[in-house]
Amino acid sequence: MTQEQVHKTMSAIRGKDTKPEMLVRRFLWHRGFRFLVNVRSLPGKPDVVLRGKYRICLFVNGCFWHGHKGCYSKPKTNVAFWERKVERNQERDGEVRERLRNMGWHCVTVWECELKPTARKDNLEKLERTIRMIAEGGKMVRGYDLGDELVNGEAAENGAEYQ
Repeated sequence: MTQEQVHKTMSAIRGKDTKPEMLVRRFLWHRGFRFLVNVRSLPGKPDVVLRGKYRICLFVNGCFWHGHKGCYSKPKTNVAFWERKVERNQERDGEVRERLRNMGWHCVTVWECELKPTARKDNLEKLERTIRMIAEGGKMVRGYDLGDELVNGEAAENGAEYQ
């Protein structure tokens, strides 16, 4: 690809209202959850915020941009730039989650790959169970990743998995 083609492709990538975000938002809305979108007053401007009894910040992360373990493949050109970019995104994600937890918010990460048609239904239902579990007894503030298995009714505390 020429530099102009790369520029055109990259400039078409959206920062909000992406297809994965819209899938999650439509699912939550149809399940009766009411939420705010891209809340600027919270660190990291979470994609979806469930207030009230939930206190959940939901991040819908693209596997490429956030370096999801098992999905991320390094670009073949400008490798040093992309390594720094993704590493910084990962660091920022961790910092944002920590700040939100310190403010009393639960952080849930949904990865783009978890919304592919073959796994979408199961993972969205897992998201709903996680949200309801937090609402029922989520006294301890922590981070959740849909990739974590629910064990004895509780999600693991690993947070987001990065490469």
